[in-house]
Order: sequence, then C-alpha cells, then structure tokens
Amino acid sequence: MITSDEDDGAVQPLWLSDTPAPAELWARLLAEHSTSGLWPLLLDAHDPGNEFRPWASGELFPERMSSPHAHDPAGLLARWWNEHTKTDEDDDLLTPDKRLAVTAPFGKTWPSPVLRHEPVIGPDEMGAQYARVFTEQHPQARLGLVAATCGAHALTALGWDGPANYDNDTAKFSAVVRDWEHRFGARVVAVGFDTLHLSVAAPPIETEDTLLVAAEHFAFCPDNVWQGSPPYTLAAYAERIVGMNSWDFWWD
Repeated sequence: MITSDEDDGAVQPLWLSDTPAPAELWARLLAEHSTSGLWPLLLDAHDPGNEFRPWASGELFPERMSSPHAHDPAGLLARWWNEHTKTDEDDDLLTPDKRLAVTAPFGKTWPSPVLRHEPVIGPDEMGAQYARVFTEQHPQARLGLVAATCGAHALTALGWDGPANYDNDTAKFSAVVRDWEHRFGARVVAVGFDTLHLSVAAPPIETEDTLLVAAEHFAFCPDNVWQGSPPYTLAAYAERIVGMNSWDFWWD
C-alpha cells in the first residue's frame, strides 16, 4: 500500500504492484470492479529507476482535491477555453492573429459540446483492448488499485496532480472525464506522471463532431495542440483523432 506525503502518510490512496502488470490482469480486475470497488490503473513512471515516481514515492495529494461532483464539466471546459484563447499584444510566443488561428474555425468562441455517441463496442471491452496496446508500448507499467466508483473519480481519489501547471484540483479534470465516460464510452486505462490515457468506445467519426471534440481536448489539455505534432492547430489535431479509440493527454 502506498501512502500520501500529506498528513504523515495517514491517507492510503493506492495499492501498487511490485512488478509490471499484464493487460489481462487489468481487464480481469476491471470486470471485478462492481464487486471489489477498486478501479485498476496501469501506472507509468516519470523515471522507473528513481522510486517509480510519483506512485511509489508517495507524491500523491488526495487531501488537496475537492469532489468531482462539485464541478460542472461543460462550465469548466468553457472557462478553460476562454483562458487558453486570450489574446495579448505583449504575448512573446504568438501574436493575437496567430493565437486565434490555432483554434480556427472557432477562434475565441466556445462551441457547443458534442452530444452523446452510441458505442459500437462495449466500453469495458474497448478498455481491455487498449490495455493490451498500452502494456506493449509501456512494458514497465505497474498495476495500481484505487477505491473509486469509476475511473474518472479514481484520478481524484488517487491524488494525482499531473495537470497541476494549469489547475491543481484534479477533481475538475475528473468531472470532465466522467462526462466523457457517459458521452463517448471512455475508460481511464493508464496514468503517468503528467499523462492520461483513455480508451474510447464511441469516438467521433464525422468532421464536424471531431472538431468539436478537438475543442474539448484543447480546453482540457492545450498542450496536446500547442506542443503536439505540427501544424499546431485545432483543425490538424482534429484530423489526427478521427475515429481514434484512445485519447492521450500530456501537460507540460
């Protein structure tokens, strides 16, 4: 059991395996979640050779987080979008015109969110498929078990603070991911030091819907666009996620 650095280790947010975890075990534990109450996570480390940070080093802060139920996901995304699309003549990186070009065709206007999509495959089955892909790409990933009702809430219960450079209350991100669980059949499969990896059973496949989802991703994690693959625009990012059954996020 891994304890938090806060409160002299009184809080124990995580059970962590000593060795890398096979994808089949993740899938079996997900199937048992309804009775165990433990959500499985594949955990990747910032530096596997240095205390397997942040998981084995106790750099987890559940006491600092609010409740995901306290936040409106649509309101959060709109507010974050407004913050990330602010134009400033003194901006050292982008002129106002170039900054607005990044989020074309929406510019500074927050678009309406995509309505719920029906999955063509069960979300848990898609999660199991993606777990196999993730463990092949990250063979050092270990298994974590977190007491939580869903994967989205597990992020807060865990005390993970990957997006801290943008907002240090993970419950807000949990609220958005929980909404994606409902609308797109998303499942939280894996988490890294500052990365998040979701399987998606009902990804957008139409150009208009994909642009709207790309806007949500930009609000949620602007570095996916700002520091992703060139060209660094919302439209280019949207093309890359059409029909994708996994969404990956990275915060600088």
